[in-house]
Amino acid sequence: MQRYLDYNATSPVIDESITAFSEAARTASGNPSSLHWAGRAARKHLDDARDALAKYLNVESGSVVFTSGGTEANNMAIHGWLSKQEPGKIVVSAIEHPSVLQPLEAWAAKPGWEVLYVRPDSSGVIDAEAFCAHVDARTRLASLMLVNNETGTIQPVEKIVAHCRNFEVATLVDAVQALGKFPLDLSKLEADFVSLSAHKIGGPKGVGALIVRRGRKLEPLLQGGGQERKRRSGTENVPGAAGFAAALGMLDFKICSTVRDRFETALANALPEVAFFSRDAARVANTSMFSMPGLDGETLLMQLDLAGFAVASGSACSSGKRDASHVLLAMGVSDQQSRSSIRVSFGPKHSSDDADALVEALVKIRERLKMMAGAG
Repeated sequence: MQRYLDYNATSPVIDESITAFSEAARTASGNPSSLHWAGRAARKHLDDARDALAKYLNVESGSVVFTSGGTEANNMAIHGWLSKQEPGKIVVSAIEHPSVLQPLEAWAAKPGWEVLYVRPDSSGVIDAEAFCAHVDARTRLASLMLVNNETGTIQPVEKIVAHCRNFEVATLVDAVQALGKFPLDLSKLEADFVSLSAHKIGGPKGVGALIVRRGRKLEPLLQGGGQERKRRSGTENVPGAAGFAAALGMLDFKICSTVRDRFETALANALPEVAFFSRDAARVANTSMFSMPGLDGETLLMQLDLAGFAVASGSACSSGKRDASHVLLAMGVSDQQSRSSIRVSFGPKHSSDDADALVEALVKIRERLKMMAGAG
């Protein structure tokens, strides 16, 4: 039996999203920028999707910019905003997604620019006061994700955004992993830029959004069409936007806490040497990250794959090179322990049987690998 336990990477597309996607693709095949009847039909689907997203987040429809996903949304906010600013300082957490950290590395290399990285505490949470202490009149952008994609920790973005507004410092909040995990009222948050992605909540891949606060102007990354109020050129992904809107609020991740907690308790009892990360911090309900000392995370992941479990390693692979999790390293976790980490992210349909089966598989794999190591 195969069990998919990697919802933080992507959630399986739900039927409601597939239906909306297919309907838009079938009935609105025109270009939404065209003035004829076919274009108007496509425009209506796009506008309806934009209105639905705006209502769900409690923002103005005009603030919603559809993108190809969270990565483009983050890049759009960073490059689009900083391109209009005088050189200065950027304050960012050390546990951001690579789609934030890597663009900022490029800005750090530019003359006059400085990027200051704020590390979390050992539980994986950024201290709001420590972050805010670095924000001053020279700061051009402050960036902190709402939910960490690896540990599931919820970050104190409200306090940081409020502080930055006192200095008129623009803020970017990566809310990709937060969407669908708990209610998001962006009118109360008042961040300048918020990035989102559809495929984390059961929507289609290849579509996301950047929420741009009224009055914030961006230099467009893509030019040549003027779509999305001249903020993002290119013909919009109308079926994707429709599928995104249809997925809003359809998955209840809050119920995952029972299964997640059962899994962690059972695993801790079966294998006391297992180390859980951020277990005592405020986390979203579906995420568990842990390490099994003495075992390589990639080997463990492959063994789980063979046993029918789809989970994620805490390390990122690029061109065959395995790197330790930058999130765990920032938390003070050793390189070796970081490389033995595994992330499990449950979905609303998972049950106690899934938790128990995973624990059983991990115990068997642990015993088998220990025997193989002893034989070697």
